[in-house]
Amino acid sequence: MISKEELLAKAKKPAQDALRLHPFYRGKIDVGIRCSIRDFKDFAIWYSPGVAEPCRAIHANKDLVYEHTNKSNFVAVVSDGTRVLGLGDIGPEASMPVMEGKALLFKYLGGVDGFPICVDTKDPDKLIEFVKMLQPSFGGINLEDIANPKCFYVLERLREECHIPVWHDDQQGTATVTLAGLINALRYVGKNLSDVKIALIGAGAANVCFANLVIFAGADPGKMFICDSKGLLHKGRADELKAEYKEKLDLAMKTNAEGRTGGIAEAMKGCDVVIALSKPGPDVISKEWIKGMAKDPIAFLCANPIPEMWPWDAKEAGAVIVATGRSDFPNQVNNSVCFPGIFRGVLDVQAKTITDEMCITAANTIADLGVIDGKIDPENILPNMANVEVFIRQAVEVGLKAIELGIARKVLTREELRAKAEAEIYRSRNIAQTLMDQGFIVPPPAE
Repeated sequence: MISKEELLAKAKKPAQDALRLHPFYRGKIDVGIRCSIRDFKDFAIWYSPGVAEPCRAIHANKDLVYEHTNKSNFVAVVSDGTRVLGLGDIGPEASMPVMEGKALLFKYLGGVDGFPICVDTKDPDKLIEFVKMLQPSFGGINLEDIANPKCFYVLERLREECHIPVWHDDQQGTATVTLAGLINALRYVGKNLSDVKIALIGAGAANVCFANLVIFAGADPGKMFICDSKGLLHKGRADELKAEYKEKLDLAMKTNAEGRTGGIAEAMKGCDVVIALSKPGPDVISKEWIKGMAKDPIAFLCANPIPEMWPWDAKEAGAVIVATGRSDFPNQVNNSVCFPGIFRGVLDVQAKTITDEMCITAANTIADLGVIDGKIDPENILPNMANVEVFIRQAVEVGLKAIELGIARKVLTREELRAKAEAEIYRSRNIAQTLMDQGFIVPPPAE
């Protein structure tokens, strides 16, 4: 049996490797070439004088930009660096490694060309105006690591005012994959979403969006207990929350039908599920609070980089299913299994937005792929990034849902969507493998 000391040492290893390998590669992405260059004469086609003709065509019909350029596969990964992972407001430069990593996942997992764009402003209106000005070049926008409550305002405005899909991964991505994990966790313990009591620890962007999505999916809001840094949300906090932000006020008015007060312990008492998306641990949640939950408790401990409590402690306290946001522990609940596939489908049908219906479609698709031969492994409730089918199938189902909702500019069949997703995703992976095989991407140095 692995000791706790060995588990802690293993948990620290990714951070140690990151400091060693980021300077070695000086980043994780670069710009590749998509067109054929047979000889230098081809530059007359791809640039001057030939390029003037597609420019004229697009000038006459703006929609042709999707046909003559790679706009339909470009996504801007935009951040102001005000809430990066669990590190807080560290600024745009310090957020670059995260945004590059996001672009890497977009490319390798979804075949999507993501560009890290870290913006030097904390003014939400300036950020909104900046993103709106990016629309001619990009097929979609992925907002990342923006502090709350302004992240809600920024996303709401941009979804209303942009003609391309805008997604905030810390809200919609986290909510989608958490819902997928919860679906399978509840399947494993034999409980229904509409019946369970759910404690949400943390009331930031991720849990606020998850709360709304899980209610939309069928959870009973009265059986939800949300705890922010000041304690449980309840109707008695209405005046205080009114001055904070409307999303939290709205949840205070429709959750916690029992009128519970207090903190995390009171929120978790008797609950079937705890979803923790709060501050890094490991001492945010105690074993005693897990022991005070209902039979067969489910614990999602998803703070980064350190979960609210170590998963082995949660298991010792009686949790049947334990998930974290980390790839080095069992049951990683991480956005990386959803946003590349969702964007692949959204871009392929040139959808105008990403709706809650599309998020639930993605969550159910992910969950279904976590069921193997009719069974759920309690240590692997979700498919992981190695499962290429999770991205292909999400692309297909999300694309079809966008078409059904009437928000797709391009109508494709199931077969066409699958063929396009497979082509783009395998192309990205094969290019990366070829570059490694031929030594253009060199192996990391030995420790």
